[in-house]
Amino acid sequence: MIPEGPGRRIVREQKDHSMPAPAQYPQSPILTITLNPALDLCSETDHVRAGPKLRCTAPRRDPGGGGINVSRAIRFLGGDSLALVALGGTTGMAVQQLMDAEGLRVHCLPIPGETRQSLSITETGTGAQFRFVLPGPGWSSMEMDALIATCVDLIQPGSFVVLSGSLPPGVRPNLPNTICSALSMSGARVVVDTSGAALQTLARAPRRGATPPMVLRFDHQEAGELADQSLDSPAATADFAEDLVQRGAAQVVMIARGAEGNVLADGTKRLLCRPAPVPVRSMVGAGDSFVGAAVLRLAQGGTMAEALHRGTAAATAAVMTDATELCRPEDVERLLPHCRMEPV
Repeated sequence: MIPEGPGRRIVREQKDHSMPAPAQYPQSPILTITLNPALDLCSETDHVRAGPKLRCTAPRRDPGGGGINVSRAIRFLGGDSLALVALGGTTGMAVQQLMDAEGLRVHCLPIPGETRQSLSITETGTGAQFRFVLPGPGWSSMEMDALIATCVDLIQPGSFVVLSGSLPPGVRPNLPNTICSALSMSGARVVVDTSGAALQTLARAPRRGATPPMVLRFDHQEAGELADQSLDSPAATADFAEDLVQRGAAQVVMIARGAEGNVLADGTKRLLCRPAPVPVRSMVGAGDSFVGAAVLRLAQGGTMAEALHRGTAAATAAVMTDATELCRPEDVERLLPHCRMEPV
């Protein structure tokens, strides 16, 4: 049992959470990292307006956070991963219980403070969705040191490591490079899907000796902000992605362009995968479904092009579902032939 203390009320049975060796599974091990998880609450009301009390439907509760959703998508698609999640307080206990109920393998990193909550309200009259995201607890150097030590302990040679989601307050923006450097001796292949200062730090020319991630993934809006110009075509996005690869930000850069698809550049090729046309119910979880499907395909021995293709099909499947349901495997397989790959 993890001992209780101020802000450390996560209690769970001790289990062996070391990652399985690749030979035991038809895929390489995958470790997902979620440092700023949330208890996601989703509900509906007729109209959202200021003033009166808004009567909502009974909320749906899901474990939220980039890495958690990546692990959920991997499990939905028949794969396996270990989710390393920083949790604290009673909300953290609720997130852990929801993950356990879904059959996810979880390794808790206890932190002081209370795990955050987020709220998504859909206006039934218009279909508009309103998302309210609260801040997570702040971190100190002690939590960051514990994270790196835990990653080193859990990882197996040749594993895939997915750092996904926002970073908590107090975490240094160079954390992705720090994780890459700490795991480099194991041959771990790191995939980063982040935003804000961490993304800006990765996108700048890396400092001497810094270890870049294998894959850096972000969206079109973030790409425009980083480039400080409008990237108004897949070709312009591919130019920017290729420039990041040449500058050493990552070995491979993938950028989502919404309904236009996903762009990949790796220094030798530039690809665009266009999604199949589908009815859109919710954009929530599309990016995490993309990352989960792409990383699972890589862990199964697939190429980067195959990862781009399957990730696009999974993201397309995710927008067809409600709220935080993510992608359904039958939809991914059905849509895969209709997601078109082309050079750009």
